[in-house]
Amino acid sequence: MLRNRSSFSMRRAFLHLFAIVCLIMLSVSSAHAVPSYSRQTGMPCATCHYAPPELTPFGRNFKLEGYTFATKAQITDDKKDHNAALQLLEIFPLSAIIDISLTSLKTPQPGTQNGNFQFPQAASLFLAGAWTNHVGSFVQVTYDSQGDHFSWDNTDIRYANHGSKLFDKPITYGITLNNNPTVEDLWNSTPAWGFPFVGSNSAPGPSAGALINGGLAQDVAGVGGYTMWNEHWYLASTIYRSEHIGGTQPNDGVGFGINIRGVAPYWRAAWQTSSKNNNIEIGTYGMHVKSSPNTVTGLEDSYTDWAADFQYDRVIPQFKNDVLSIRGTYIRENSSLDATFAAGGADQIPHHLNTEQLNAEYHFGTKFSGTAGFFVVTGTADPLLYPQASVSGSANGSPQSNGYILNASWWPVQNIDLALQYTGYWRFNGAGTNYDGAGRDASANNTLYVLARFVF
Repeated sequence: MLRNRSSFSMRRAFLHLFAIVCLIMLSVSSAHAVPSYSRQTGMPCATCHYAPPELTPFGRNFKLEGYTFATKAQITDDKKDHNAALQLLEIFPLSAIIDISLTSLKTPQPGTQNGNFQFPQAASLFLAGAWTNHVGSFVQVTYDSQGDHFSWDNTDIRYANHGSKLFDKPITYGITLNNNPTVEDLWNSTPAWGFPFVGSNSAPGPSAGALINGGLAQDVAGVGGYTMWNEHWYLASTIYRSEHIGGTQPNDGVGFGINIRGVAPYWRAAWQTSSKNNNIEIGTYGMHVKSSPNTVTGLEDSYTDWAADFQYDRVIPQFKNDVLSIRGTYIRENSSLDATFAAGGADQIPHHLNTEQLNAEYHFGTKFSGTAGFFVVTGTADPLLYPQASVSGSANGSPQSNGYILNASWWPVQNIDLALQYTGYWRFNGAGTNYDGAGRDASANNTLYVLARFVF
């Protein structure tokens, strides 16, 4: 009996640790605007971005068409008889990003110093550009200073075909290979490219998060298809399997909280319309996952995430074409945790989690931007799934958290970003005061974050 209780405690600790790791992965946004695209197209970064990584209509179309549009010289060879063709950029599509940051909490975590300076916080290399006339990529590997190693980051390799018509309307379609649900998306209202665009990798974050909201990022491999019809309707679907970077192959599941059983389907539908000064998108996306924690056999947990999102960009001619962007998403996760419950990691089987995110950003040309965002997480309370622990735990077992994020960014030139960001919490892991049972208040985790990003 003592051995069983010890085993249950170890499983609870593992599940709790996995949730924290997922949250850390979610809180650190990757960089997505890289100069190799500018070198390929001969256009400035501002052609594709209001401010990186936020895509303009031209930028969305560039991604939709497989990152292949180019104005620079290519090495070519026409297809003749039984010989293969060749379309190869003369320049190698390589870029790099270095992030230097400072993180300061309102109240230090027990036993740690405050004002953590990271030089670098991260450094990324990108293979980003056209491979052929129909194949292009966004491939990122990132060095993390805390892990002191490089690892695979967001990746989207795609084949695209455009110029055809369906029912006398233009259609673009393609195939994507990627490692993060929503990474193929064209808008900044979905998780992979959503606000906050930068973030600390050392500040505490809420423990609860939906799988589709970053919980599977870089931990899966998927293949799917997408299409845009009549420049209005966007549809995409991808199937994923677990691919644990650094884990053993074939996958035995040990040490990983999510091990996809079979395949996990992801779906996306969106409608957009544009006028001279307005761009509007409304859509839905979701995913269904069956998983066994720490194994690939036996009982399964089941997760179904569905979401709605919108984005509105308004160009303001009266103010020198400044841009106002408003974005939001709602995610509902319904889960049936049979495997986790049987292992003593949950107090009940059915759970739900609601996530609401809303942000508004004003772009002063391409040099300055200011953003205000709000977030709310609510769901089923469970003292085993969200156990008590100093700083990272919940005294009442509730996943509820809410707060705000304020960001000011300055681009003295288009490939250098200097950002100041403040994250404030009204409620953290279930409460505003003494949320962890060790006397820590939600506001103690309020975070001031300063970033210098160099892109070349």
